[in-house]
Amino acid sequence: MIKEKISLSIHEMTVVAMMVAIIAILGVLPGIPLGFIPVPIILQNMGIMIAGELLGPKLGTIAVWLFLFLVALGFPLLSGGRGGMVTILGPTGGYILTWLFVPLLIGLSLRLGWRYGIVEWITEFLIVWLWGAIFVEGVGAIWLANQLRTTFIPALASNILFVFGDTIKALMAVSITRRLRHIKVAS
Repeated sequence: MIKEKISLSIHEMTVVAMMVAIIAILGVLPGIPLGFIPVPIILQNMGIMIAGELLGPKLGTIAVWLFLFLVALGFPLLSGGRGGMVTILGPTGGYILTWLFVPLLIGLSLRLGWRYGIVEWITEFLIVWLWGAIFVEGVGAIWLANQLRTTFIPALASNILFVFGDTIKALMAVSITRRLRHIKVAS
């Protein structure tokens, strides 16, 4: 068994900590309950999208992992002041656990796109939308169907309203991230 040591510089640790704080701050805004599904509309998933875009696959995933670790420990960092394993394993758990993969998938897809010179604004949006919205909603629907003891199609159909909001959040995430990439930070 090969053990790989993960070593982060002070700059990388600071950036990860700042992203965890941003995701937590986005959770201060309470979720908007829809009433017919136990999953509220939240702004926090935009922070997950930004983590993958801005920090890349490694640091973005570390930031989301650290955030979810704090949530699992009981810190009330999720939208509406929720936290703990009960929340992670409840009806919204599929969406929340899928967040672990979003920065990795967004970051790797963007890296591949940049390698081939195909990442323009629209390409970046499509990558963020695919992994940050469609992937999360699909996996979340599978989890939700299992939790509610229903079939996949009704659970997926209930997510249709979220896709519109997640599309707006993906547009905002790309706009914010593209502006932040141009800011020079002394290291």
